[in-house]
Amino acid sequence: MGLTKSASNTGAPEGFIDVVYLSDKPHMPAEIRRLFRQKKLSSYMLHLDHYSDIRARIDRIGTVLVDAEGIDITQDQRLGRVLEALERDNLGIVLLTQRVKKPIRSFSLISSETSFSMTKSVDAISMDDLWSSISVNLAQRKHQNSGIATKPPGPTSLSERLWDKRPTDPSETHGSFVDSVKEQLRLAGLLQRDFLPAQLPNSDDLQWMVTFLPAEWVSGDIYDVARIDEQHIGFYIADAVGHSMPAALLTMFIKQALVMRQTVEKNYRIFPPAEVMKNLNMKMAGQKLSGYQFATCCYCLLNVKTRQLTFARAGHPYPILLRQGEAPMQLQARGSLLGIFETADFVQETVQLQAGDRLLLYSDGAETLVGRLHDKNGFQCTEEFLAMKDCPIAEIVDRLTESARNREIDPAEVDDLTLVGLEIR
Repeated sequence: MGLTKSASNTGAPEGFIDVVYLSDKPHMPAEIRRLFRQKKLSSYMLHLDHYSDIRARIDRIGTVLVDAEGIDITQDQRLGRVLEALERDNLGIVLLTQRVKKPIRSFSLISSETSFSMTKSVDAISMDDLWSSISVNLAQRKHQNSGIATKPPGPTSLSERLWDKRPTDPSETHGSFVDSVKEQLRLAGLLQRDFLPAQLPNSDDLQWMVTFLPAEWVSGDIYDVARIDEQHIGFYIADAVGHSMPAALLTMFIKQALVMRQTVEKNYRIFPPAEVMKNLNMKMAGQKLSGYQFATCCYCLLNVKTRQLTFARAGHPYPILLRQGEAPMQLQARGSLLGIFETADFVQETVQLQAGDRLLLYSDGAETLVGRLHDKNGFQCTEEFLAMKDCPIAEIVDRLTESARNREIDPAEVDDLTLVGLEIR
């Protein structure tokens, strides 16, 4: 134990790794290296871009410490992708966002002139606090005595206690309990769909088309298309990091926390997209959600009379504007992930739509179908998407949905898929 290796070495250590340190920096901070040495933790430093290199051996990793200091998450989407992969792999995450030039008293470790900010940029933590977070993750991960003083948390529900008492022989597993869990998940999925719009505001001038495909019973995606008043329609897609039940629960919070307008007595004010994102981010960050829950979102406000579209995004894939005879265009606006920085600012942009324009919002589950960002050539649409770029929005959404259903993909890579399409007739 106490071993620290770098990604520059040939291959990862063969045994169990207590902590994988993910960063785009060349060296591990001395304070963290000292913590690992004092606590006799094996560690492995890996560049943020190379997380996929160790996914084949996640069963031998205790927890992951992600150092996001200096990463401009308004432009760099790597962090969101890595956090989502970690969530999908069921690995405990400790996210550091910056170093703070503010010494904090440490009761058991060597004092340092630098403390850290974990998730919230305003709350500095000591090395003791950092160790507590790491030890809890390790205690949950390891099933044998590992010298860690922290006990794994006990069951938090009756179902968990019943599951712990299930027969060790799979042939004796109570089918009724498994069926009950499946039924509860099925009902949860139906309930989540009840929060989706019952109908879309189609008109002679506007045609809407949506697809909502959860990876499991429930989805980590949520969308809405709502008429705010006679002149404005607000619509968005939000994507909670990960999928299944934890992400689905977060989408319910997002659905209620995302407010498009404010009504005071007989008057109302429509929030501009940047303010919608800022308010939602403050609510998420202020909630101090456990489990390092984050989300991406793209919110658009359409003036149906002027055809002016204003939009803002938070770490979400850029919307795609399709105009007849032209190449697909990404509508870009800066904005960080939701729920990390409570004081984050979001930028909104405006584009003038015209007759025949089609707009596509999508969650990252559709990225392999629409296009990807390449290091040298920037964003490149897939050949399949380019072949349909001049089609009506209904046909585009239908063909993408069919491709999603028919594509061959590793079960571990399956993700929720949501599409919201708009056509100006």
